[in-house]
Amino acid sequence: MKIYDFKGFANPARVRIAVAEKGLTDQIEFVHVDLPNGAHRTPEFFAKNPSGTVPVLELDDGTTISECTAITVYLDHVQGESTLTGRNGKERAIVHMMQRRAEAELMDALGTYFHHATPGLGAEIELYQNREWGEKNLKRAMAGMHYLNQVLSRQPYLAGESFSMVDITAFAGLGLADFLKIDVPDTLTNLQAWRARVAARPSIAASQA
Repeated sequence: MKIYDFKGFANPARVRIAVAEKGLTDQIEFVHVDLPNGAHRTPEFFAKNPSGTVPVLELDDGTTISECTAITVYLDHVQGESTLTGRNGKERAIVHMMQRRAEAELMDALGTYFHHATPGLGAEIELYQNREWGEKNLKRAMAGMHYLNQVLSRQPYLAGESFSMVDITAFAGLGLADFLKIDVPDTLTNLQAWRARVAARPSIAASQA
């Protein structure tokens, strides 16, 4: 299998953590896509993912799968028990509900801020920017942090008792906040403590190697 990505960016980090959690590192070839120079806007890359985004998983039979959630679902079922996406119907439903919230209220909101209210990937890539929309999404992301802090006041992980892809998404989202020099408020003690626990997982270090 191949994964097309740009190491260090938030969404690629999500998939790299999932790969490490599932013990699949030796089965994956990572292919660098030079985003700042527009390698994701070429006809060759659009053939793999019409959205022109990374990461993209390419299977040995040539099938391509984009979107972090879809890629993680596939990886979670390659071998062993499905530990990241839920073990039964109820768990899967809660994981997918919380995954959508973590994406919309944190990851996507910060991404929109990055692309609209900062230089983003540069003038040649960011062909349209709306600073007001970007700033609005920063406020949404901060509200999202407060929501996740509230969730963690009653359970150890964002989808319940077990670590899941929701935690991966939120952890990568806070990494994006760091990159953007956006601090997690000190008052969000549950979120801060959860982040420290997740950071100690072996998969985090492995994903950054």
